[in-house]
Amino acid sequence: MPAKIRCPTCGRPVAWTTQSPFRPFCSERCKLIDLGEWLTDGYRIPDPGDSPRDDPPPSEEQLPIH
Repeated sequence: MPAKIRCPTCGRPVAWTTQSPFRPFCSERCKLIDLGEWLTDGYRIPDPGDSPRDDPPPSEEQLPIH
């Protein structure tokens, strides 16, 4: 009996066989939804160095003039 996994997009069970051409997704629709999330930055791998608290304080040239 083939292993069954859940579609990462909708959660439906998917048999892990060659008869499931979109695995790990249940359909082309779910596959394209996932691709769209990656392309529009819906999924992001956090960059620990991208935190604002890691930025140095602004220099006097960068401070706004009032």
